[in-house]
Parts: sequence; structure tokens; C-alpha cells
Amino acid sequence: MNKHWLRIAIGVAIASTVAPSWALPTANSVGSTGIDALRLHQAPYNLTGKKIAIGQVEVGRPAQFGWDKPGERLKFKLEQIFYQDGSPKADTNVEQHATMVASVMISRDKKYPGVAPDARLYASAVGVPKDTGQAEECLSTQHIATQNGGDVRAINLSFGEPLDRDPRPDAKLDGNALYTQCLDWSARVHNVTYLVAGNQGKGGISIPTDNYNGVNVAYSTTRQGIYQKLDFANLSETPIGTAKIIADREVNVGNRRSIGLVAPGGGLRLYNLAGKVTTVSGTSFAAPHATGTVALLQEFGDRQLRTKNRLPVEIRPQWSLDSRRHEVMKAVLLNSAEKIQDAGDGLRLGMTRTILAKNNRDWTESEAFQDRQVPLDYQIGAGQLNAFRAYQQFSSGQHSGVLPIPAIGWDYRSLATGQYRDYPLDRPLAENSWVAITLSWDRLVELQDANNNRQYDLGETFRDRGLNQLELYLLPANENRLDRSLWSSVSSVDSVQHIFHKVRDPGKYKIRVYFRRAINLPQQSYALAWWTAPAKK
Repeated sequence: MNKHWLRIAIGVAIASTVAPSWALPTANSVGSTGIDALRLHQAPYNLTGKKIAIGQVEVGRPAQFGWDKPGERLKFKLEQIFYQDGSPKADTNVEQHATMVASVMISRDKKYPGVAPDARLYASAVGVPKDTGQAEECLSTQHIATQNGGDVRAINLSFGEPLDRDPRPDAKLDGNALYTQCLDWSARVHNVTYLVAGNQGKGGISIPTDNYNGVNVAYSTTRQGIYQKLDFANLSETPIGTAKIIADREVNVGNRRSIGLVAPGGGLRLYNLAGKVTTVSGTSFAAPHATGTVALLQEFGDRQLRTKNRLPVEIRPQWSLDSRRHEVMKAVLLNSAEKIQDAGDGLRLGMTRTILAKNNRDWTESEAFQDRQVPLDYQIGAGQLNAFRAYQQFSSGQHSGVLPIPAIGWDYRSLATGQYRDYPLDRPLAENSWVAITLSWDRLVELQDANNNRQYDLGETFRDRGLNQLELYLLPANENRLDRSLWSSVSSVDSVQHIFHKVRDPGKYKIRVYFRRAINLPQQSYALAWWTAPAKK
């Protein structure tokens, strides 16, 4: 077997190990013990991803009914399949791993349903690594991003490139591998939310987990019957001591975080190509939980857009096409993630469970909680995905800050260098309540378009224009001095700022987004999401 093919196969195997039969779980990753998406399938929500296009890119592809022989046994229907940017051959490049990843998103099986069973899934196979590389991966990804008339809302990447296959001299995870740059360029140009299996370190599938504009997803396993504990197999840990010597080249350069979210990935029951139920584990199966959740949210968003203009002006929802922005999806998913269990009084924002890192600590014991320059935890990012909470966050609507904002909401806006925008909360915050706020924006990557056809072609490259510096503050309502903020998130290296902090002094507060420094363009778009607990009247 070719050395490079073996290397990538090991990387994928990390994300899809088969569990022994005695370890069959009782938890349902899509139900209330997991991301709580099944509730959204039912009335009154009736969200199943209908008419929403999502994508999948991997080494191989899922089987297609009516095209591939194994497709006759599958519990889902694909919208369209490809080999790179062209038509596939029947029964060629069909892969069990890709088929099971697809089932997490769109399975229509009653016993093992997918997150978004009615979404339109477009899938492309890159081909075996001995014959392909990052250029073909970029070509395949671009092709999926332009399907459905250029309206694909999210793309799942449950594969990656080991760093030792990157052709750059002394390659590092600095965001500038070709495929990583391709992802960040495509997220901005095609407006796609990218969800990436999050393995880094010790031989992980590292590229493109050093992206800025997508979301990397680690995986949780069950404890006491619910998904709440980061699995030991995740490799997104701080490289210190001996681990640093082994893994320092395969984690992000500097202090930039890799993991954005955790999602269920341990002990999942999925159908394989033979139509048999198999138990699998890995980040490969965590990422599609987030991809499917985007489909559910986007179905709701499109429903709001359709109904908005039919209603009288005074009762129209606070909604616009900004709801389709990938920055908004990223901010909503991260801000609604679960960290610490609520006691039933709503002060911890109604979170249903405490999420534990590998050493059994929770988010409040992390460096991210204690250091304003660290927005996300190394192991669990912003916490664990919860689809129903993401719906609550998203459905609260868009609020610009011109008028005082409600307790929960989001916005999409832009600022010029040196400017700030305030979002005053309309009600005082409760004593000892918690506040979650997330700010998301893009790194600017441009295509070096040799033939000026506005699309990536084999042999072309990208240019990294860098990341503008935005900051996030929670201030008393009448305070303008930044050094008097209750808390802030001021990382100079991340494309996310995140606050999760306790309000010990009740009263009125405001959120401030500040464009501190321009590295590329003097105007920067951003998405903001917030969730607070106001004092009871």
C-alpha cells in the first residue's frame, strides 16, 4: 500500500473506530440525550431541513440509490453525487465511512433518524490520496459549494490532510495550507458554513482544522446516559511537556484555538453499506450533527422570510437575509452551546447539562474562563452543540442595537476601523445570572485568479490578507471606559470572541463590538449573538 494512502487512512480511522458490541449505547445522539434535534422535527416546529441544501466532501462518497448497488439498502436519499467536479462512475469511490456520515445528517430511518432527514445533500468524492491532494480537495469543495444554484448553506468535512502530506517546506498549522485557505475563501465568497472534524496533534487529520472561517467539532461520549464528556480520543489538547515535543507541529501555531464545538460522536448506531447497524465513534460523526443543525435553522430562517411580508408592519418578525450568513450561523451555534447545567432558575441560561473535558473539568475551570485573551477552551471550544437551544437563539431574531435589545438575539453588521457599536440590553440582568456573547468574523483570503474566471482552477493559489482585530465587551449601561467592563474577549489571533461570565452586580448593561485594528480592509462585517437572564419584574 502506498505510504501516503496509509497515512490518510490512519487519520480517518481515528475518526471512525468501531466499538465492541458490548459497548452499545442507550443514548440517542439526535434526541434529548444528545443535541435535542428530534424535538424540532415535531409540531409546532416541524423543522426537518426541507428544501435546504447542504454538502459533504470526503475521500470517498456515500452510495446513491439507483446508481450504486449498495444504495438499495440505504435509509436516505441523496440529492446528487460527484467525483471531484464531475460525474462519478457507478460503484466507484463508494465508501462506508462517507455513507455513515451522510446518515447522521439525512437518515430517514424511524429508529435511527438523521438530524435533518429532508435536507438536500450534495456529496463529492475527492479520490484516494495517492492520486489526489489539496488542489483536488479544493476543486471538489468549490463544486459542492456552487450546487443548488449557488445556495448551499453548510458543508461537512469529515476528513482531512495529515501535515506530513503538505508540500510546503517546514509546514505548520498556520492557516496557510492550500486547502485551509480554500475553505476560508469559499466560506466568504460562497457564504457557506463549514463544519470540520476536529482532530489535531499526534498524527491527526490536521488540515483544514487550522481554518478561521469554519467551525471545528470535537466529539463527546456518554456519561450517565447522556452525551456530556469529551472522549479521550480527541486530540485537541494544549501541547505541553512531552506532548509538545511530539505534537507541536500538528496543533495551531501560537495561541489560536482549534475546537469551536463539541457534538455527540461516541458509540453512535448507524447503518453501514450492507444495511447492518454498526456502532462507530469519532469526530467524523460529530461534525455532521452540526451540519444537520444548520439545515434545521436555515429552514426556519427561510420560513420567517416567506411569512414576513405577509404580516402587518407592526408585527413583522425582526428578520432579514442576514439570517443566511455563515458568520451568523457560527455565532448562533457557539453562543447556544451547553457548558454548565442550570439549577432550574434560568440563571445559567437554561443549559441542560455540564460538559466535561478529558480531565473532568468544566468550562468554568478553563483558561478561557479566566483569561480575556482566550475566547475558547482548548478541548471543548464554546461547549456542546444543542440544536434546540440553537433554535431558541436564532428564532429570537435580529436586533441592530438602535433600540434596546431583548435578552436573546443576534445581529449582522459592519464597522469601520476604530468604530464601535453598542447594544444596550432592554432589561436589567439578574444577580448571579450568566451572560453568553459570541462575536464572529472572517479572515480575508483572496483567490489568485490567473484566468480571471472567478473560480478556483487546478494550479491556482490563494493570498492570505490576514485577520482584522475586533473585540467584545460587556459594560455597565452608562460606562464607556473599556477598562471598567464586567468582562471582555480581546484575543488578537482568533476570528471569534466569546464571553461566558457571571453577573454578580445586577443592573443594566450593554454589549460593545469594537473594531480595534485593520490588518486588511478598513471595513469589517461581523455577526453577534447574545443570551442573558434578565431580572424578574
